Amino acid sequence: MQDSIEQYMQTVGQQARQASRVLASASTQTKNNALSAIYTALQDSEAAILAANQIDMTKGRNNHLDSALLDRLELTPSRFKGMLHGLKDVMNLVDPIGEITDLAYRPSGIQLGKMRVPLGVVGMIYESRPNVTLEAASLALKSGNAIILRGGSEALESNKAIANAIQHGLKASGLPETSVQVINTADRAAVGHLITMSEYVDVIVPRGGKGLIERVSNEARIPVIKHLDGNCHVFVEAQADLQKALPIALNAKTHR
Repeated sequence: MQDSIEQYMQTVGQQARQASRVLASASTQTKNNALSAIYTALQDSEAAILAANQIDMTKGRNNHLDSALLDRLELTPSRFKGMLHGLKDVMNLVDPIGEITDLAYRPSGIQLGKMRVPLGVVGMIYESRPNVTLEAASLALKSGNAIILRGGSEALESNKAIANAIQHGLKASGLPETSVQVINTADRAAVGHLITMSEYVDVIVPRGGKGLIERVSNEARIPVIKHLDGNCHVFVEAQADLQKALPIALNAKTHR
């Protein structure tokens, strides 16, 4: 079983690396066309995605997940619309790739500056929220990166259904379907391979609890973009406009 997981992860990594080379040279229009095609594919797949989410919800209840985790896991029609709205927001973002800053002439007369380029292949490990699958995939595509997504086992069916729609959109737009891949196993060994495949993955982004962050930080052989305990407090300065501060604080701390 371990050998098959390793072989599977090697294949995923190879496919992501190949896709990243195509994405790195993709124009803004091509990337936006892909995101638009994904939007359409998600709309067409709404019933299937919500049905897959109900499978995860049923398993979660049977496994006695606490109410907070179940709330993060659930996709309702209104939350699904929120996901689509977020995808449109990404489509409207300015393409960061190719932006040049800090141009300056050196004493030799050569002009030097910094140009934004894609990272390559991003590996992301996260928990619970299936909407993160779409958020991460869309941001990666907009910035010209391939992405490998490993969601929590509790959201496996939801994530696979969302990924299937994303890949349909990618195929329709002419970009490699393997630009976005969701790990289709809940085996924890897959994480161990993902965070050590330095020949295929350029950066790891863990998003979850302290235990996950610590494991990735300790075991990864790839650069990690991480948080740890997080910033969990809101402070309101004594002279602040309370009419403005109150709705901000309520939204930040009681939204869910």
